[in-house]
Amino acid sequence: MRTFYILGVDQSTQGTKAVLFDDKGRLKGRCDLPHRQIVSGENWVSHDPEEIYRNVIAVCRQAVGKTGIDKSQIACIGIDNQRETTVGWDKKTGRPIGDAIVWQCSRAKDICARIGAQKAAGDGIYLKTGLKLSPYYPASKMAWMIENFPGTREKIKNRTLALGTMDSWLIYKLTNGSAFKTDYSNASRTQLFNIRELKWDADICGTFGVPAEALPEVCDSDSLFGYTDLEGYLEKPVPVRGILGDSHGALFGHNCRGEGDIKATYGTGSSVMLNTGAEPFVSRHGLSTSLAWKVNGKVSYVLEGNINYTGAVITWLKDKLGIIKSASETAKLSAEADPNDQTYIVPAFSGLGAPWWRADTHAVITGMGRMTGRKELIKAASECAAYQINDVIEAMRKDTRLNLSQICVDGGPTRDKYLMQFQSDITDIDVKIPDAEELSVIGAAYLAGISAGLYDESRIYSAISYNLYKPRMDGTVRQQKLAGWSKAIKMLLGEQGDGKC
Repeated sequence: MRTFYILGVDQSTQGTKAVLFDDKGRLKGRCDLPHRQIVSGENWVSHDPEEIYRNVIAVCRQAVGKTGIDKSQIACIGIDNQRETTVGWDKKTGRPIGDAIVWQCSRAKDICARIGAQKAAGDGIYLKTGLKLSPYYPASKMAWMIENFPGTREKIKNRTLALGTMDSWLIYKLTNGSAFKTDYSNASRTQLFNIRELKWDADICGTFGVPAEALPEVCDSDSLFGYTDLEGYLEKPVPVRGILGDSHGALFGHNCRGEGDIKATYGTGSSVMLNTGAEPFVSRHGLSTSLAWKVNGKVSYVLEGNINYTGAVITWLKDKLGIIKSASETAKLSAEADPNDQTYIVPAFSGLGAPWWRADTHAVITGMGRMTGRKELIKAASECAAYQINDVIEAMRKDTRLNLSQICVDGGPTRDKYLMQFQSDITDIDVKIPDAEELSVIGAAYLAGISAGLYDESRIYSAISYNLYKPRMDGTVRQQKLAGWSKAIKMLLGEQGDGKC
């Protein structure tokens, strides 16, 4: 049988990469390109969608070119993308109506405040979409575009306005305008999609002033989304067969496809995602509900907790305090610290994320003693990631009553052996770490390959090997440490009022 290759595209907040996988699911080549972060004086964050599309074409061509394979061996393409970042364009010309509004950007906060003033509206949106009203999500970003970008009202009148997340923009461009589509994972993160009825919600669209006809067709995540020749680079077009939001891609890449499977991605912040199976859970403990995907005609739901600061705390130690030169030092220095030191860092530099959701808080360091030194501060900075992830896992346990015995993890900080052992100890579950680093794009590429009938889903994950950390902390010690963390959280929330998980 002739060897084939699958091209995976990872379009993230900081850049775009293309990764080439062979017929056994092994990584054979890659190329990365960053794109500009356009930050205004008001701390608005934007991306140029045309620049991102050009980078997608460039990295795909370079990844294929570097390996020297025959271009005709490219069988299909899978894409994972930064979620919530919102693009508007003219369907007639294919040109953007302005820069993409990045997920971090809060310029639409006044729109959310206006809608949130009607409590019933906010509650209804949450029950239908699984997402608390926030400028983080595309609904208010789209409303802001309509209210502020020139010519949008005329485009609505002429039915030429297109609004979507980054995946829909890339599909549109890659297919030369023949396909305007998104998948269920991305649609469920817009705050316009009814996750129970599985369709754009007319009432919510009306509340935000977003015309439903400007939104993409929602397709199964393993659909045929269209064909592309990468702007003439390939001799004949190949199918785009798999689309997932980046966190959902990582969940699929870990093979967390059953009820109770859970993954955590460590980065600047962290995303903790639990597959809850065929039924959505309405969280009562500060988590969001979304669709994991729709694959083989069946939907799966997730509970998710997003944490603002995990890896960024180590960056703060390096760049602001100057007590380490590199993140690679933290494992050794944490292990050398006094294990009985009771210092805790609660890194609420921009408020607390899940499961607390308190934007009005500030970071604190508590429990320092006379003997607390550099190593103890580094240990506390490392451990605070594990404590925060444990808080989210505990919220998931309360919401679902599922028995969670193992967590799959990915991201740069997972190279920190001290942190990974502490994560296992403090959550009292196994921590499973793949040897591969590109879990989001692995998920998209594997989904594309499975969808195209090229990968055997019962065997493809054998291309990934894992390391396993098991709990070894005494139960009494664990409870003492968790009590200290809980006290630090209560102290922080008490400064602003009573907070409840």
